[in-house]
Amino acid sequence: MPGLDREKHAAFWKAGAEEDLAAASRLLESGHRRHGLFFAHLAVEKALKRLATLRTGEVPPKSHDLLRLAAVAGLAVDEERGVSMARLGRFCMEGRYPESWAPPPSPELATEVLEQAKGLVAWLSSMS
Repeated sequence: MPGLDREKHAAFWKAGAEEDLAAASRLLESGHRRHGLFFAHLAVEKALKRLATLRTGEVPPKSHDLLRLAAVAGLAVDEERGVSMARLGRFCMEGRYPESWAPPPSPELATEVLEQAKGLVAWLSSMS
């Protein structure tokens, strides 16, 4: 896309990531674990798209695959973060496709996954 305003696009993705992470926390607090983790995934996805935009100067792919987006952004993802990204992928699918539904995660698992998502967003936000 010629003349892409990287900063404007990056600001869009950053604001979306922050808003979605806040929504994820509120949803989990109110007992909506599946929806909360869907939004946690979305927050990480948007943080990755922000970084991909800044690093490539292009609109990121329309993908929900966090590991693919990390590769587009040129990130070296360690094993722990890779596992967290892959784990979040489950909740992206459950939020979109009913045939993917498993039993809702336990409150403990939901809290753990949300904390991992918060850590990923913080890590990604620290980069440009």
